[in-house]
Amino acid sequence: MDISILTDSELQQLSDIITAAKNIIITCHKSPDGDAIGSTLAWADYLRSKGKQPMMVVPDAFPDFLRWMPGVERIVRYDKHQDQVKEAFDKADVVFCLDFNSTSRVSDMQPVLEQSKAKRVLIDHHENPEMEAAFTISKPDLCATCELLLRIIWQMGDFDAMSRHCAIALYAGMMTDTGGFTYNSTRSEIYFMISLLLTKNINKDKIFRCVYNVYSDWCIRFRGYVLYQKMNVLPDAHASYFTITKSEMKRFHFIKGDAEGLVNEPLRIKGMRLSISLREDTEKDNKVWVSIRSVDHYYCNYLAEKYFNGGGHTNAAGGCLNCSIDEAVRITREAIQDFKMKYV
Repeated sequence: MDISILTDSELQQLSDIITAAKNIIITCHKSPDGDAIGSTLAWADYLRSKGKQPMMVVPDAFPDFLRWMPGVERIVRYDKHQDQVKEAFDKADVVFCLDFNSTSRVSDMQPVLEQSKAKRVLIDHHENPEMEAAFTISKPDLCATCELLLRIIWQMGDFDAMSRHCAIALYAGMMTDTGGFTYNSTRSEIYFMISLLLTKNINKDKIFRCVYNVYSDWCIRFRGYVLYQKMNVLPDAHASYFTITKSEMKRFHFIKGDAEGLVNEPLRIKGMRLSISLREDTEKDNKVWVSIRSVDHYYCNYLAEKYFNGGGHTNAAGGCLNCSIDEAVRITREAIQDFKMKYV
């Protein structure tokens, strides 16, 4: 099966950029998820195999359940090492922007990225890329940025030389961005690529456990509390939403990642088509993070764009509201009525 993704001219252009680069930065979006961290680690590993020494930079913290990934200790957080990161961006000649389509997605690091004179290379699978870049590879139909990178490495003719660590990172990114291959993953070539990665002696079952079976007892109690006490089901709209407040997170000793995937749980209810999570920011007042999930042809990204200052994929989107949690609930109920009028 041919999994090539680039034209010959695009492949040559990317190869030339890599060859000429001397100071490389690889970065991803704020609050990095499995695909963001996986693609960052995999691409860094690949570039090191080409004789480069890239620096991996993320805007802020990522979940504890990703800290097992090989090479993660090399990642530099901007929010913890601002001077070091600024200096690196000043010296960089190429910045690979992975798994995000707008400079706004790096949050507080945005001015540093925008002021850098380095050549930007955008490699992403989100719709409607807005970022100015010297070279853009945008494939919204793919399940993950890690899938895109695997295809590129294959097309470069470098798969045989791919390390096991690179394969682990690519698989983890694809797995997490599809919910363990339960959505956006029905194309046959995805499973061909999984079979390729398995030839690198990765343990896919262990990768799953490392990501999904590492909750604390407080996290399990927290998730049960949210679903029992906070979930609001609107049967006539085939939709649900729940809120998570600062006080509730404090009560359950919340750490980053404890709510990961929780927004998907209401979709297990028969007939449910839409689920929305509203979570107060732990540090700033009147800031609410929004996660939205839907199924099949019931698009949720338009809700993210219209109501929540965000965007995303057909069945997985998100955004942020600068308001109280009560106002966020009002907006959410309005969005659900919009969804009902459109689809029900």
